[in-house]
Amino acid sequence: MTTENGKESSSGQGSRFGGLEAAVEISIASSIGKHLGDITAPYPVTATELGILSNDRTPEALAKLLEKGVKTFAGDHDDPETPSPQQKLLRDVEKLVAKIRHISEKGEGHDDDAGGHKEMDMAANVLTSVLLRSSPESGIDPREVEIRREVFGTNALSEKKLTSFLQLCWEASQDFVLVMLIVLGTISIVVEATTHEGPCNTCWIEGAAILFSVCIVILVTAGIDYAKQFAFIRLSKSLHESNTKSVIRDGKQISVTDDDIVVGDILSVNSHNLASIPADCVLLGPASDLKMNESSLTGESHLISKQPGDVILSGTNAVQGSGKMVVIAVGVNSVSGKIKARVYETGDNQDELGGEGENSPLYEKLDALAKRIGLCGTCAASVAFIVSCIVGLGVEGESVSNLVDYLVTAITVLAVSVPEGLPLAVTLALAYSSNKMMKEQNLVKHLEACETMGCATTICTDKTGTLTANKMTARALYSGKVNYSVDDPAVTLGSYVMSHQGGLGKPVIDLLCQCISINSMNETVLYFDKNGKEESSSGNPTELALLHIVHQLGQSVEKIRDTTKGRSDKGKLGEFLSQGKQYGFSSARKMMSWAVPLEGGRYRLYSKGAAEVILARCTKFVGTQGEDSDMSTADSQIMQDVALGYARRGMRCLALAYRDLPAGFDLDSLSATLTNSDGSPAFEGETELTLLALVGIEDPLRPEVPGAIEKCYTAGIDVRLVTGDSPNTAVSIAYQAGILRDFHFIEGTTERVADNLKENILMEGKTFRSKVYRVSKDGTSEFDQAEFDKIWPHLRVLARSSPDDKLTLAHGLNQSNLFADKEVCKRLLAEDGIRIFPDRQVVAMTGDGTNDAPALKRADIGFAMGIAGTQIAKDAADIILIDDNFASIVTAAKWGRNIYASIQKFLQFQLTVNISAVCTALVGAFTYQLSPLAAIQLLWVNLLMDSLASLALASEPPIEALLKRPPVNRTDSMITKRMCANMFGQSAYQVVVIMVLLFKGPDIFDGMEPGHILYEDDINSVHYTLIFNSFVWMQLFNEINCRVLKGEMNVFSNMFKNPLFYGIWITTAVLQALIVEYGSLAFKVADEGLELKYWIVSMVLGLGAFPVYQIIRVVYGMFLNKDE
Repeated sequence: MTTENGKESSSGQGSRFGGLEAAVEISIASSIGKHLGDITAPYPVTATELGILSNDRTPEALAKLLEKGVKTFAGDHDDPETPSPQQKLLRDVEKLVAKIRHISEKGEGHDDDAGGHKEMDMAANVLTSVLLRSSPESGIDPREVEIRREVFGTNALSEKKLTSFLQLCWEASQDFVLVMLIVLGTISIVVEATTHEGPCNTCWIEGAAILFSVCIVILVTAGIDYAKQFAFIRLSKSLHESNTKSVIRDGKQISVTDDDIVVGDILSVNSHNLASIPADCVLLGPASDLKMNESSLTGESHLISKQPGDVILSGTNAVQGSGKMVVIAVGVNSVSGKIKARVYETGDNQDELGGEGENSPLYEKLDALAKRIGLCGTCAASVAFIVSCIVGLGVEGESVSNLVDYLVTAITVLAVSVPEGLPLAVTLALAYSSNKMMKEQNLVKHLEACETMGCATTICTDKTGTLTANKMTARALYSGKVNYSVDDPAVTLGSYVMSHQGGLGKPVIDLLCQCISINSMNETVLYFDKNGKEESSSGNPTELALLHIVHQLGQSVEKIRDTTKGRSDKGKLGEFLSQGKQYGFSSARKMMSWAVPLEGGRYRLYSKGAAEVILARCTKFVGTQGEDSDMSTADSQIMQDVALGYARRGMRCLALAYRDLPAGFDLDSLSATLTNSDGSPAFEGETELTLLALVGIEDPLRPEVPGAIEKCYTAGIDVRLVTGDSPNTAVSIAYQAGILRDFHFIEGTTERVADNLKENILMEGKTFRSKVYRVSKDGTSEFDQAEFDKIWPHLRVLARSSPDDKLTLAHGLNQSNLFADKEVCKRLLAEDGIRIFPDRQVVAMTGDGTNDAPALKRADIGFAMGIAGTQIAKDAADIILIDDNFASIVTAAKWGRNIYASIQKFLQFQLTVNISAVCTALVGAFTYQLSPLAAIQLLWVNLLMDSLASLALASEPPIEALLKRPPVNRTDSMITKRMCANMFGQSAYQVVVIMVLLFKGPDIFDGMEPGHILYEDDINSVHYTLIFNSFVWMQLFNEINCRVLKGEMNVFSNMFKNPLFYGIWITTAVLQALIVEYGSLAFKVADEGLELKYWIVSMVLGLGAFPVYQIIRVVYGMFLNKDE
């Protein structure tokens, strides 16, 4: 028969069911034809009814759903004499339902006969084929996707409600300084309007201008926060696009994003790389050894074994085995989707662009700095107010109404002392950098991870796909004591094996192809066109390399799988799938096996895994014509030498083996003597193996990696390779990449292999664990930091490692205080040339597997692989490498350092403004009881102009010089000695200029009247306008100086490569000119603006910032540059 998609169904190959279940299967085949080709026909089941099944998750719930759904499907017309196929199906399903209920009531659970859970298995088939109009073999028709989405809902949750712009404005207005300015502006308007002598035509302007300035700041701040919400939406979309699953549609296994999955899709999962479940599903037969971790939903930590017909919930994870399942509920109709929807509705969720967790080191430094500045500003404002009151009221005898002016001056001092633009600068720097990093293959989940990466001192990286291209190709094979090695890229390994030295005999080729095809994951598939040309592939790259060998040897992987009892899940052979036994791959075992039944109750077990693991379990090997020979010590050594040769060429060496097990053998029995690499007992069936072949698989190094690692070393970042590969493979790749250098090897040796490395440069996971863990008195294992500190300065390669080793490495590096032991640091430098970073390590860790998640969480910055990474690893990471490329990590480090530098640049600029403005305002308060710089003028400088400067300086692109400096210490102040020199030097220059203009300006320039005298007559003076204009131009030209932090001579370097910077600078300059010439009412400048000579003076004084910078640079280099 064919399914609705036109594909051959299982009955075409014979049924795996018998009795009632077989009758139901026949009824399905004869009845579903009425809807063939009609993709718009109504479904006999609703999303609500499927949701009830998800919630109840009992055999009774499935029975009720089938009963009701099949009745709807069959219709009301029933002729007892000649029943329609649909009515016959209904009767058969009713019998099946009755049987399920009978078993359920008796508490027998699933029927455990040879058919294996056949009632629930068939119930799942009815649900799939009849109610959901899908097919366990060929899935849904791709044309139905949109219709299914309309009927059953989408798997993409609706976007959370955004905080309104008005709400964000209200939150922004709660800032203490802004509240004071609002009060100040309001008081100013009221006082001026009520106490002004004569008509109040424009007396309200200054207060209104202050309020207008506050409005602009609030709007800018709210605008940034509003934009962050959309940034979160973009991030969520990017993350969802990286979450892919394997589904069957139109008979082909394809990858789709979680959001694109619809009800009826046939989902393939396994515990290796497709573990997370994106929607509620029902497991399809035949039975498989699938175990789920449901702790995320139920809180139960023990694993749940699943059988056909069982409901599997979204948000849970497969931790053992594999299986096929049909999707029954998506999005808000699924169990976890309902929970997420409720969370969104309550508004308690935290976005991934910040959250409310602990502050990063950058924010802690900034918070401490802001508190110190705020305290100093409050003291300065208080002093200004008190002194003004004493001098003005007590000495000068001024009116009490002048208290408002004194208060205005005091609040002005406070306003200019607080760097209000700093939070904006930080937000802009992080947001700008994260957007740029996205374009350079770094998807940033947490903004603070950007700057943390700039402090990284150690990168612990995977090999496969990160340092290498993850394009696995089998290039060598050893079998029957013959080594087949291909050097010509145009020649395939399979064709070379068939032709070289007479080739392998057919029995060996058959065994080899069976071992590869049977002992591989369902999700690893190759697709070929009619001409035998490969169209596409999906699955594990290592397994794909092996599957290509089968194809090159002229055999079909699918045919071998589908015709092997205990491995096939199709047709009548599917009945025996439960008799097969899969021993899944794990990092502890470093191998996987699959046992399939033979005649007479015997089994054949096929194994593949790391060469040293399999070879240690082999007692025989296969000859060129298929004959078995005992493996002598000499034979074993020859094979180990072959594996070593492959590893030295940088190839991953896998071994393929098999074993025939006698009738009655217990497949679950454990060996009493042999253990896995983690010390757990090995399966008895995986011992006494017969070696089939050794296979060398090449994964070429990415061409950009050596240069990227060289940049890391130049930047003071150590790179450590953490891999599951053999020591020699790891050493070969590490040496090619530049992680290992010639000085890491023993002097006098020329071969770059593991045995020639100095002590502790390389360790295997087992040795590493034995050294850094000690057994306590109560028998528990404890981490030994002191022993770890003896190892990690030397360690460059950790081979044959497990995910737990990654976690240990991240924890030990992060907690190490070795830098505090100066004697040890001196000895390491003198004896081994190892320089220990003078602070705690900041650790970046890469990972792709589910088991890597704890290490990614523990590291300061966790990098997950966007292509090869599991969903759980991506959830645990801070940054996702979209291209899985190590060079992208270096890009992240460069941008991280640039963020830190951008904020330092802005601080250097902002604090110079603050120091100068506070000094000017205080001198004015002490002498004239008013500041020569009006409150509104200082607001322009401190709030608006500085906000523009924050955007300009935050947009500075990273330069390669950033990677030629060491990382920043965790405990270092953000304000360096050189920054202090620049700030105080420029401030001193500016204050001197302002003081000269303030006290001597009227004497220097003929006809200029003193500003404090004209102020009493409510006249805006040229004197104070000149001071304001000169002050602003000194800040503008100093902004260019602030682009550099290390005393570089050329402050204009690369400035014109950043159009945003010079565009903002020009805009600010134009605005300043407009304010001076036309802003007399709002900004308290001279009514007629400034004459040309005063403009020339302002510009010359502003340009003076450049020679002042050069003087500071030279003086600092001569007298203060001791520690740099």
